[in-house]
Amino acid sequence: MKKVMLLFLVFFFLGIGLFISCKQKSNDKESIIKGKVTLLVDETVKPIIEDQVAVFESTYDATIVLSPKSEKEVIQTFLKDTTGVAVLSRELNAEEIKFFEQMKIKPKTTKFATDAIALISNKKDADTLIALKDVLGFLKGESQTKIKGLVFDNPNSSTVRYFTDLAGVKEVPKEGVYSFKTNEDVVKFVSENNGMIGVIGVNWLLQPTAKIKDYLTNINVLSVQGLNKNSYFAPTQNNLAEGTYPLARDLFIINCQGYSGLGMGFASFLAGEIGQRIILKSGMLPKDIPGRKLLIKSRIK
Repeated sequence: MKKVMLLFLVFFFLGIGLFISCKQKSNDKESIIKGKVTLLVDETVKPIIEDQVAVFESTYDATIVLSPKSEKEVIQTFLKDTTGVAVLSRELNAEEIKFFEQMKIKPKTTKFATDAIALISNKKDADTLIALKDVLGFLKGESQTKIKGLVFDNPNSSTVRYFTDLAGVKEVPKEGVYSFKTNEDVVKFVSENNGMIGVIGVNWLLQPTAKIKDYLTNINVLSVQGLNKNSYFAPTQNNLAEGTYPLARDLFIINCQGYSGLGMGFASFLAGEIGQRIILKSGMLPKDIPGRKLLIKSRIK
């Protein structure tokens, strides 16, 4: 009987030890600076997130798999809970927040930058100025001669949603509006067609891919006149900081992992000093301007 009890106690404690060991190994798989996570990204801001991920991965034992999609596709995938982290140019709406709260998850939203939507035209078009009221009028179906066509990257893009919200329309006109798959397609099409106005995330112009660089010499980046304004402003970092560029938008990383995982670590990185310096260097506007460190020497050699 004593041998049976002894064997029972041995197996009992072995079982507890194995359970604790497995639990620790499971927890060791991911932390805020270690592990692997998929990051859904609004395709219009893909270049800056690629830069951030490259630095983050070189600093920590982490792997972040980027999944660039249109805004609508990001939201659809996000709600299917195939991943817990997303970068968007808007916050979650009430219905989306309710979805996660029903799953006992409280979304954590972190603003990390201010972006701009740029309007571009063919280099052969002499006018480099455009009024926002004309763009919105075109989307409302008002007849005009100033704009021949608008070119978007994707019908489900955040840029389409941005402009339809501004114009107060549910969808874009069936005629005169073109859409492709990527921002690269927009730049290429506008560089080859006069009279077209391209709508693109300015990040693609500040950090162009090799494919886009071939077309940049054939386009103009337009200065935009805001509603009820007299002046025109280009999508520059300074104008974003002063709040004068009329097509500015905030960028957010939204974490719905429900635990302290890599999503939380990357969000902290984006909003931290290194992440903000990367934003500043890119030409976009960081949420917090990083301070400058001055090294003062008492003696000059």
